[in-house]
Amino acid sequence: MGASFAQKSDGGRRSGRRRAGSSRAMSEINVTPFVDVMLCLLIIFMVAAPLMTVGVPINLPDTAAEALPSEEEEPLTVTIAPDGRVMIQTTEVSRDELVTRLLAIAGERDSTRIFLRADGAISYEQVMQIMGALNAGGFREIGLVTDAGGPALDGAAGSGPEG
Repeated sequence: MGASFAQKSDGGRRSGRRRAGSSRAMSEINVTPFVDVMLCLLIIFMVAAPLMTVGVPINLPDTAAEALPSEEEEPLTVTIAPDGRVMIQTTEVSRDELVTRLLAIAGERDSTRIFLRADGAISYEQVMQIMGALNAGGFREIGLVTDAGGPALDGAAGSGPEG
């Protein structure tokens, strides 16, 4: 009587099975999803950051002046709307309360610089009345906000979109 042995059909290759008792936790972290999420957040913040500026719609006058250097804290902005309303940031205030509220706000800030935005349709007199009230209230650093790219005094257009 003869005995026959069954031969393995894998051609002598090593089986991909793990040894019993060697099941360890995977210690590698897949960072690809993390990078994907971070890139998406970066894009969202890059798009949203310009939209986070003061949201009162006015038509600023165009000038050839250069921009002021940026500050570390958000600038305190006073806006004169086309209809003559006065706002601190986006909150409307009466002209009588303007300096009082600004003094209260400035007490909690490092800088007393104020940016004054006024619609181009507002008269020079109204802008100067607000500036005079701010100056009388102790605010000496007042920056006038305009759109860049306006005409220069020599008649040449600025480097903005109109020029």
